Amino acid sequence: MRIVVTGAAGRLGRTLVQRLAADGHRTTGVDLAAPRDRAAGAEHVVLGLDDRAGLAAAFDGADAVVHLAAMMSWNPAELTDMFRVNVLGTAHVADAAATAGARLVHASSGEVYPEIKPDYQPLDEEHPRNPASLYGLTKKLDEDIVDFYRRTRGLRAVVLRFSHFQDAAELLDERGFFSGPRFFLHRRIEQQRGFGNDAMVAALLPHAVEGETRLLLSRGSDGTPFRMGILDTRDLASGVIAAIGTPEADGEAIGIGADDSVGFDALVPEMAKRTGLGYADVALPAPAVHYTTSNRKARDLLGFVPEWPIDRMLDEAVAARAARLG
Repeated sequence: MRIVVTGAAGRLGRTLVQRLAADGHRTTGVDLAAPRDRAAGAEHVVLGLDDRAGLAAAFDGADAVVHLAAMMSWNPAELTDMFRVNVLGTAHVADAAATAGARLVHASSGEVYPEIKPDYQPLDEEHPRNPASLYGLTKKLDEDIVDFYRRTRGLRAVVLRFSHFQDAAELLDERGFFSGPRFFLHRRIEQQRGFGNDAMVAALLPHAVEGETRLLLSRGSDGTPFRMGILDTRDLASGVIAAIGTPEADGEAIGIGADDSVGFDALVPEMAKRTGLGYADVALPAPAVHYTTSNRKARDLLGFVPEWPIDRMLDEAVAARAARLG
């Protein structure tokens, strides 16, 4: 197959392009920048989603387009850019895919529910879409755009709602976009200061020790520990590849996530034990992030079976941290 992947320089995009090229597919990556390590046998086009002529040329002759490119932000100041990239960009991608006769595999997000404020658990694809963030709103609009092109232009498309995912090595990397502020006390303080969240900073600061790197066990204001699913990027790539190979899934929205969620009251002490770091157990002035998402539909329709559970990811994270620190 000839497959085009937008967002090819990102975390998932790099992994996916490498896998597709290794499987013998003629693969073209599209992104604003070239990937750090270009996959052998894959092409790459430096292209923005606002370049409609460029997208048309890149998609010409494609059997499938995997649309991963997006802007993720919870900063209201970035609203305009996020709508331009996520909403208008998705309209351009869907239009170009429909014109090219390519099948679209569209990356959406659990933020459309949202997972952090579920009406019921485990969340599944029937949960109402009531996003509570501007990012989640853009992903809901993206899904509606894809459905519009499916109904009006005959676009063959499947929507994949990604739960939280990351590379295993990121779990214990304080520099990481996700795990830095999630699991490291000083990074969470920096993040919340940047958000102007004085109440959160006030709750965290008493637990900081100057010159000491400490992990963070987050709880809600009622003491409930945070709990969420963490999916390995490699497993998510497998789910996307399965969707590419399952045309009968067209018209469906399918959640891709870990088999189970993990409680931070178990995970963070284990991280501390494995790294020798101390941790702060903090009740934050907000409800706990505490959810479980079902992947049964992905298992039933796509044959999706994750291979990197959290304990296996943690093994790799510990080894990666030891290698970084020498």
